[in-house]
Amino acid sequence: MSALFSPLIIKSLHLKNRIVVSPMCQYSSEEGFANDWHMVHLGSRAIGGAALIIAEATAVSPEGRISASDLGLWTDEHIPGLKRITEFIHQNGSVAGIQLAHAGRKASTLPPWSGGKFVKKSDGGWQTLAPSAIPFREDDEAPIALTDTQIRQMAIDFAAATERALEAGFKVLEIHAAHGYLIHQFLSPLSNKREDHYGGSFENRIRFLMEVLEAVQNVWPQDLPLFVRISATDWAEGGWDIKQSIELCRLLKHTGVDLIDCSSGGLVSYAKISTGPGYQVEFSERIKHDAGILTGAVGLITNAMHAESILQSQKADVIILARQLLRDPYFPLHAASQLGDDIQWPVQYERAKKAN
Repeated sequence: MSALFSPLIIKSLHLKNRIVVSPMCQYSSEEGFANDWHMVHLGSRAIGGAALIIAEATAVSPEGRISASDLGLWTDEHIPGLKRITEFIHQNGSVAGIQLAHAGRKASTLPPWSGGKFVKKSDGGWQTLAPSAIPFREDDEAPIALTDTQIRQMAIDFAAATERALEAGFKVLEIHAAHGYLIHQFLSPLSNKREDHYGGSFENRIRFLMEVLEAVQNVWPQDLPLFVRISATDWAEGGWDIKQSIELCRLLKHTGVDLIDCSSGGLVSYAKISTGPGYQVEFSERIKHDAGILTGAVGLITNAMHAESILQSQKADVIILARQLLRDPYFPLHAASQLGDDIQWPVQYERAKKAN
């Protein structure tokens, strides 16, 4: 059997292979509610054979949405729509996970197909919040710097959303601390200019993340996996970098985090990133070996052979795919054939397993 289709056990969870559906924003909700689009989008990836399907960045509060069309979990009313989806995923042999997030200063934007620009309050947007009153782009309205009371409430919001995620049937929880959103904004000295106990030193800048994790772990079962997505580097001078990421991940391992979803960038609009196939794999490799924690590799991984080589060379423990699974929801079924693995197909599709 290939490495890509070998099982992985994390705590009480059994993943049938190493293919994970990355949380990908669909910008298709109204008032945070999941609908038929989310059912088909996530459910089809379960039919397609991925072991773990992580729902998109789901806002823990209304002002934490990237756009007005994001998923949310700030009210119990959001639970039934998500529960319908998790039940379908589990019935089809995959595991349902969810990513909880707060966009911070990158909130209140249009969906990408409408330009993705910041929406001012006067145009129907909302006041954004951040560690410091520094906008993401110069022409954006400045966010309000959070008070201690507001920061404590943020941790409470993450914990409350975690309880709802559990009730909705999710079995993996990922905390979004990447891509320039709120937790990442606290981590990086480029966006965090605070002079209190949440700013300045490394220990202060990671404090908010650690408080969120503590709040979440008070309600998330110890036998279910907890992931954290980070941007391993800001790709900008003076920002968050791989050295700090490794130091953070060593601490996260000791606090009970099971896997690091290793992405990068997103904090500043002027970052210069040289992309190419697997351009972020080096981060998962270094964190895996230097921090001694499970990692997921991301970043322009588009074919089975590349994914297999990453696992074979122990650069990551799982492969987290995004755009390739938008192009091909059935990538795992096709990858198994290419790697010579005979895996189970949905019985409804068995007649098509052989080409002839």
